[in-house]
Amino acid sequence: MLVNVGEKLHVLTRRLFESDVRRHFAGEVKAAESLAVRLEGYLFVFDAAKNAWVKRPEKRTRIVGLADSGHVVKVIPSGVNLDELEYRISPDKHLVVTDGRGFSLDINEFGAHR
Repeated sequence: MLVNVGEKLHVLTRRLFESDVRRHFAGEVKAAESLAVRLEGYLFVFDAAKNAWVKRPEKRTRIVGLADSGHVVKVIPSGVNLDELEYRISPDKHLVVTDGRGFSLDINEFGAHR
């Protein structure tokens, strides 16, 4: 199995068009089969009016195809509390998702935040 129950993942959904909503999801794997997983966690959406990422307060369940070219999937360490995740701009001007306690995942792999 590529992904195991209990692992935590960050899923970036690629936009097809400039006007598409920017969505990310951070969740814990509740079930896994082949190349699909059922995640329970939080949706993050970019609010263009505020120029900021907004975390939806309610937990959601999402099924994600791991082989889908529309997703970029990264593993989050098991000790990270998903309830505490938020988006921030790092001191070096990169967008990161962090728990504020040591975990920091750089979202801008190809350049600095503009």
